[in-house]
Amino acid sequence: MESIKKELLIIGAGPIGLACAIAAQKAGLDYIVIEKGVLVNSIFHFPTNMTFFSTSQLLEIGDVPFIAHGDKPTRREALEYYRRVAESWKLNINLYEAVTDVSSPEGAGHRVETEKSIYTADYIIVATGFYDTPNLMGIPGEELPKVKHYYDEPHPYVGQKIVVVGGGNSAADVAIETYLKGAEVTMVIREDTFKDSLKYWIRPNLENRIREGAIHAYFNSMLREIRENEVDIETPAGPVTLENDFVLAMTGYKPDYPFLRKIGIHINEDALKIPRHDPETLETNVSGIFLAGVVNGGMHTGRWFIETARIHADIIIDQISKKKEAK
Repeated sequence: MESIKKELLIIGAGPIGLACAIAAQKAGLDYIVIEKGVLVNSIFHFPTNMTFFSTSQLLEIGDVPFIAHGDKPTRREALEYYRRVAESWKLNINLYEAVTDVSSPEGAGHRVETEKSIYTADYIIVATGFYDTPNLMGIPGEELPKVKHYYDEPHPYVGQKIVVVGGGNSAADVAIETYLKGAEVTMVIREDTFKDSLKYWIRPNLENRIREGAIHAYFNSMLREIRENEVDIETPAGPVTLENDFVLAMTGYKPDYPFLRKIGIHINEDALKIPRHDPETLETNVSGIFLAGVVNGGMHTGRWFIETARIHADIIIDQISKKKEAK
C-alpha cells in the first residue's frame, strides 16, 4: 500500500482538532484530520438533552459565529455548529478511520497506519480528548450489561430502580432526569458532598429532592459489588444491599493512555498522569508530535475545556511554522 505524504496529520476531529485544522489551513500547511468516529465524536455521544455550561460565543472557532436559541447552547446546536465550521472552511477530514499505529523512525518523520491507509507526516497533533475511555470502578459485576458508563436519555429507565454513581454534573443531571421520568433513584457519592463545580442551577433542585426523600443519596460511600438484581454499597453506617435494575456509573473519563504510550509519549507517574509535553510549545517528548486540547491535562480532566484550549491550535501551528523555517 502506497503511503500518503502530508506535512501535518491531526488525530481527532473534535472542536480542538478542527481548530488546529483551521490554523494549519491559514498557515498553508498540507494537512489531514483523521477521526475514528463521527465529526465531533465526543459531543455526539453526550446525553441527548445536554446543555453546555459555556455560552455559544466561548465555543466558537474559526471566526464562525455560533448562534444558539438560549444563553447556553444544546448538544444538538453544537453538532450543527461544528458541522457548519467544517463545511465553511472545507476542512480536509477523513471520518470513520481509526489510527492503529504510529512510528517515528529517527530522522524520517512519522509513519501513521490507519484501518484504511498509511500516511507519512512531518508533524502530528494528537487531539483525542478523553471521553472514549471511562474510569472503571474495578468492582465485581461491573462488566454486566446493566452497568452503563455513558448516559444518553432517561426513557430506558422509566419505572426502574437505578443507582447513579458520582457527585459531579453528569451524575446530577442523570439523577434529576431519570427521577423526573419515573425512575427510583439512589445516588452513591464517594465524598461528603457534591463537587464544587456542580452547576448552580442544578444543585438546589437536587438537594431539595434528596432532602424530601424523592432521591436517595449515600455520601462517603462506595459501590462494592453489582449483581443481576442487587448492589452492595459500603456506607458509614455499614453495608447496604439494594434491589437494582441499572447502574449508571458517572465516574468520569481519562485519556487513552495505551494509545499515547504506544506512539512513544511518556506519561508522568503521579496522580495526574499528565502526558509528557512542554507547556509552552505543547510538543511531547517525541519530536514533532504535539498535544492539543483536554488530553494535555491527563487525569485533571477539568483543566482544559473547548473555550480555554482553543489557543492550543495557534500555539502548535506557530511552533510547526518555526520548525519549517529552521530547516
